[in-house]
Amino acid sequence: MKLRSCLKPAAIVAIPLVFSQLTAYAADDAENFGEMFTKGDIALDLRYRMEHVDQVGNYDDTALASTLRTKLSFKSAPLSGFQFFVEGENNLVIEAERYNSTINGKGQYPIVADPESTELNQAWLSFKTDKFSIQGGRQGINLGTQRFVGTVGWRQNDQTFDSVTTSVTPMENLSVTYGYIWNVNRLFSHKHPLGDLKTDTHVVYATYKASPLLKIAAHALLIDLDAPAVFGLSSATYGLRMSGKANVSDAVTLHYAAAYSRQTDHGSNPVDYAADYWAASAAVSVAGFKLEAGYELLGSDNGVSFKTPLATLHKFNGFADMFLATPGDGLEDLYVSAAYTLPEDVPVLGKLLVKVIYHDFSSDIGGQDYGDEFDWLIKKTFKKKYSVLIKGAHYSGNGFKPDTDKIWVQLGAKF
Repeated sequence: MKLRSCLKPAAIVAIPLVFSQLTAYAADDAENFGEMFTKGDIALDLRYRMEHVDQVGNYDDTALASTLRTKLSFKSAPLSGFQFFVEGENNLVIEAERYNSTINGKGQYPIVADPESTELNQAWLSFKTDKFSIQGGRQGINLGTQRFVGTVGWRQNDQTFDSVTTSVTPMENLSVTYGYIWNVNRLFSHKHPLGDLKTDTHVVYATYKASPLLKIAAHALLIDLDAPAVFGLSSATYGLRMSGKANVSDAVTLHYAAAYSRQTDHGSNPVDYAADYWAASAAVSVAGFKLEAGYELLGSDNGVSFKTPLATLHKFNGFADMFLATPGDGLEDLYVSAAYTLPEDVPVLGKLLVKVIYHDFSSDIGGQDYGDEFDWLIKKTFKKKYSVLIKGAHYSGNGFKPDTDKIWVQLGAKF
């Protein structure tokens, strides 16, 4: 689909102005079927990104990806508890395609997994009451920290799920969600041989908030994938996470989290294994600063590692994405971070976020040094609609993987 020649600067400016007028309706409850449309909400989400990748290895050039992701959606007004949502997504390459998108055949460049594509991103129907909801169709699912199930919102094409989910809230602080997934629409787009994964997956996620000091989240995830290339990712995972915070004073807050999961082979997986996952972190917030230290272990059992194939992986183990697939000997990630958010009353730059993170990577088995990584970001949102992000990742592999530097510049607008 040749769209580049149609993309003119004037059009880019005009589109947000048009849709800002279309979203004037509030999504109040509808009184009849027609009002589900007339009182519905149209939304436009634009995100331009330039990603530069310099990776040591068998590449002729550094990668430069310049892409514009556009989401256009309509959410109906609710009628007697029923509601529907439709969202289209387009990722457009601006100027030359100087990167390996995984489907464009440009293997001389490092990978930037943002292929040019146009897709139906979401289309679902839901029914909701005060304590019960059910939703079916193509939908985004983000559970908890997204360590096990997420939409990979960082990439320009979301990971979505053809699924049915249902949630019950039997009491104010307790929520239980069950989901059945029969297809995973991966970020590589439907043009990739593994862009759609047929699956027989069940997920249960429950949360109980006892107090600000203690929130408990339990999960069960049974993944059975229907493609020989990914049989090894079929698994059964059960786990628990505890987290909370305490206000020591008006200015100081302490945060903590601890998690454990056990994973075994399941379904079509031909390998017999059992591996553990451990995570712990502690942080302190004071006067706009937040300092954090953490540890994460994805264990290994005789060369077979703990895996999280449905997760939002970019959130974990470094921005450079060097560990999207867990090494066979497992992964230990020891990290520290420091962040500062400017006060809201600072002119122009109020609430600007600056963050730096350091990771030290090693194996679970054998004590192998996997290298280290330094990450940083600067982010600012204006008027809740516009955002600017500058972000970097610098990985040193110490011979385990190629040294990699990545820089991103991103502009966003929502209407």
